[in-house]
Parts: sequence; C-alpha cells; structure tokens
Amino acid sequence: MNYILFDGPYRNNLLPFTYTRPVADIRIGILTIRQKWESFLEYTTTTVTEDYLADKYPMVEMDENIMINASFLPNMEVSTRVKELKYNQALFKGEDVIAFYAKEGEEVNDFSKFEAIDFNGEIIKIEHTWDIFSKNGDAIAEDFNLITKGRQSQPISSTVNTINPENIFIEKGAKMEFVTLNASSGPIYIGKDAEVMEASVIRGPFALCDHATVKLASKIYGPTTVGPYSKVGGEVNNSVLFGYSNKGHDGFLGNSVLGEWCNLGADTNNSNLKNNYAEVRLWDYKTEGFAKTGLQFCGLMMGDHSKCGINTMFNTGTVVGVSSNIFGSGFPRNFVPSFSWGGSKGFVTYKTNKAFEVAEVVMMRRNEKFTKKDKAILEHVFEETKQYRRE
Repeated sequence: MNYILFDGPYRNNLLPFTYTRPVADIRIGILTIRQKWESFLEYTTTTVTEDYLADKYPMVEMDENIMINASFLPNMEVSTRVKELKYNQALFKGEDVIAFYAKEGEEVNDFSKFEAIDFNGEIIKIEHTWDIFSKNGDAIAEDFNLITKGRQSQPISSTVNTINPENIFIEKGAKMEFVTLNASSGPIYIGKDAEVMEASVIRGPFALCDHATVKLASKIYGPTTVGPYSKVGGEVNNSVLFGYSNKGHDGFLGNSVLGEWCNLGADTNNSNLKNNYAEVRLWDYKTEGFAKTGLQFCGLMMGDHSKCGINTMFNTGTVVGVSSNIFGSGFPRNFVPSFSWGGSKGFVTYKTNKAFEVAEVVMMRRNEKFTKKDKAILEHVFEETKQYRRE
C-alpha cells in the first residue's frame, strides 16, 4: 500500500511555518509528523502540498493510495485503523477526515460517497501554531515511548544528578557531565551526539535531538524540544525549535516556536504573558488580523531563516515571518512580515539577493547546501507576502 500525507484544512493556520514546508514536516515532540507516521506505518510516505513546495517535497502516486491528513499525530490505535482501510472508505475524527483510501487519479472533494468510519480513540491534532508548543508535552511522551521501546539507554555518568532516571533515555555519542536532569514531570530524551554542558538544569518533558547542544548553565523547563543541530542557552520554557536554529546565549524564550535556520542574538527576550494577564492574540494570516488564542501564555512564532540582533525584545504573541532580520532598541511590532529588515523604528524590505547570500553562508557552516529548490521556495514566499510589507 502507498501512503501519502496531505496538508489538510489547517495549513493556513500554521503559517509562517508552512510557508517553507508541508504540514507533515513540522516537528512536535521528538520527531516530525512525517517521521511519526513512517515509524508506525513502517513505510515511506510522500506528500500532497502546495505547488511551489512540490519540487522539494514530491508526491509519488501508485494504483492504490491511502491519503493521510498530516494535522493528526499517529499512535498505534489510529495507525492500525488507517492500515485496515479498504477502497472507498474514510476514517473520521468528528468532522475531520483522518485518512481515506482512493485510486490513482481520483480527485476527492466530497466524502459523501465514501463509507465513513468513526475513530473514537484519543489522537493529537495540530490545528494552530500554538498547538505546537501547547501540545508538545503529550507529543514528547508518545515519541519517547515509540523511540525507546525495547531499547536500553546509554549509561548516565555518575556526575549527573538525576531525578526519576528510569524516565531518561540517552542515545550513543551524547555527552554530559555535572548537570541536573529532573524527569519527574515528564520524560527526558538526549539524542545521538547531542551535548548538555556543565551546570545546566533541565526539567522534563524535554527532547534534545541529534547533534543539538545545551550551552553552559542553561535553565530549561519542559515541555521543550530542541531540534537537530540546534543550540540553546539561558532560560527556555515550553518551546520548540524545529532544527538548525540557535538561541545560544542568556535571555528568555517561552511558549514559543522557532522554525529552521533561525538565530536569536545574545540577551534576546520574549514576553509570554501580558501585563494585564489578558488572553493573547496572534496574527492570523487567513483573516489578516489578530485572532484569539484562548491562551494566557503565548510568546514568539518565528519562521525559517529569520534572525534578531542582541538585546532584542519581543512582545507577547509576536509573529515573525520567513527570512526577516530584526534589530535595534525597543519593541518591534507584534507582526513582522516575511523579508522585513528593521525594528521598532520601522521596517524596509529585505531584498532576496541579500537574504540568499546569508542563507547560503549560514547553511554552509552546518555542511548543508542552499539549493535551487530552497531558493525557489523563498522567492515564492517573497512574492506571496508582498502585501504585508511597505515596499
């Protein structure tokens, strides 16, 4: 059977992160949504996504295909039900389709002719950007069980102070000495060749993915995920870094999500709570206005390739688009469009030729190439987001 992940109805709710990736490639917990599905299905997936993303994330269609809504995070129960689907059957959770079985070339816009099967079990759905951090604790716990089942953790050094060590898993090549790991409130996963430097204090749920680093004397509160090749320092609370992003210095990051290739300058801080304790509103790309989140705590949402200078201050509920550069004193506004250059005193357009030069250098430092496909995606994002910038 061939399995294809599709973006589903919530893609626009997940901007700016879905400007540069399908929904399936969002990281929440330890793994991306795609990696989770492939682990449970024991099969490689492909993707139906926006046309401009298709070169980098292609679809492979066969005679018979099960299409899966990537907004849903798999577990054993739902993945079993998905694998059991027959032609012309669709699996639903409430009004949302989880998966359906179709044949090559069929365009499915109406499920009235499908046999509808209800799924009544528990399942995590990612519907909004803030779900990525607010549901991260449950996602870490599920991924931890998936990844560590039947496996033995590497031994923990005698210099490491642990609480609830049976809830801690260390992969090969991980390094840490003279740190404190408290897994009493959730599991702690330390990935392959990752490093936790001395005097750091970590409270789970926490995931440090492969080749990632926690800098000296960091304070981290779960649920937090530090994606592959990322670096964190200072104080971090309930945040997700997708991968290849840095918050390497002192400063606070809380209830936030950073895409890939982001960098926060030293002493950058974000507010995650309004002074009047009111509900946080976030920029909504769909309505082009600020929408209620239902949350009292909500910090920074930053798209891929965006960066900020030292001592940057972000207001509660700030959304920064793709490939923006923020610097200077004062608070920038709480919606910064993609390809913006500036700060509290105003922004100008960050020209693509300059942005691409930086992206190429940044990626080269991590032995990654800034490809023609990457460039084409960012060029499309530049054009698509023009309406939000003052040219």
